[in-house]
Amino acid sequence: MQSNLTIGDPLSLERIRSVLVRLEDTIIFGLIERAQFAHNPRIYQRGAFKELRDIGFAGSWLEWFLKETESFHAKARRYTSPDEYPFTTGLPEPVLPPLQFPKILFPNKINANPSILSFYVCSIVPRISRRATLCLAASKRIKGIVGDEEYEDDGNYGSTATIDVEVLQAISKRVHYGKFVSESKFLENPSAFIPHILEPNRQILEDLITKPEVERKLLIRLRAKAATYAQDLDLAPDKLSNELNGKGVNGNSAKIEVDGVVELYESYIIPLTKEVEVDYLLHRLDGLSEDDIHKLEIKNRTELAT
Repeated sequence: MQSNLTIGDPLSLERIRSVLVRLEDTIIFGLIERAQFAHNPRIYQRGAFKELRDIGFAGSWLEWFLKETESFHAKARRYTSPDEYPFTTGLPEPVLPPLQFPKILFPNKINANPSILSFYVCSIVPRISRRATLCLAASKRIKGIVGDEEYEDDGNYGSTATIDVEVLQAISKRVHYGKFVSESKFLENPSAFIPHILEPNRQILEDLITKPEVERKLLIRLRAKAATYAQDLDLAPDKLSNELNGKGVNGNSAKIEVDGVVELYESYIIPLTKEVEVDYLLHRLDGLSEDDIHKLEIKNRTELAT
C-alpha cells in the first residue's frame, strides 16, 4: 500500500488513521494469500538451498528474496520515503533523483524489521499455514507418503516467498507508522512529553500515547474485516449470512483462521508499534540544546493559552 507524503499534512491524526486502516486491509488480504500455501519451513532456514550457497549467499530463501526485491525497490528510491524501511542492508543507491519530502519526522535510526521478521517467521507463518499444511499431509497420505515426508512442504517456494515479502513490507510500514503517531502527539503537546524524555520513563510515555478504547475498537474492526474477507462470497445467501454473523468464521470454509489475524495484531503488531513509538520519543530531543527545548515548551504553552 502506498501513501503520498508530498501533499497534505502527513502528521494529521485523521490522515494517519486512514493509512493505518487501509494497511489493515493490505495485511489481511496478504495473510489470506499466504494461508493458501503450506508452511514450507525450508525457505526460512539459512543455508538450506545449495543453489544459493553456490552463488555465495548464506542466508535463507526468504532473506535472498528480500535482498533481491529490496535491491530493485531501492533503485526506484522506495527507501528514501520516511515511511519505508528495508529488511536488507547494503542496498544500491537510487537510479532516480530523490523526491523532495517535507520535514516530517525527527532524525532517527529506529528500525524494528529484525523483530518483525522473527515473529512473522516463528509465530505467524506456522499458524496461518496450518490448514494448508494439514490438507497437504492428507493428500500425501493418499499417495502413500507417510511420516515426516507428509508434512509442511508443498514446493511452492517462489510463490510463498513473494507473498511473505509483501506481507512483511506491509507489517513494517504499519509498525513504523508509530513514529508518525508519536511525532504528531509530541508536537500537539511537547510539554507533556519533555520531562519524561529528559528523565527517561518508558511507562509514562507509553501511557501518554496509548488509548485503550482505540485499541479495543481496532481489534473489533479487524475481526469483522477478517471474518468477512475470509468467506467465500459465492455461498448461498442463508449460509453466507451465518458465516458473516460469526458462525464458523474459523471453520473449514474460511480462507484463514480469523483468531490468528487478531492475535497477530494484539500480540505482535500493537505491542511492537508501541515500542517504536516510545523509542522514537526517547530520542526526540537528541542533539537539541536547552534553548531549543525551552522554545518547544514555551511555544506549546503559548498555543494552549490562545
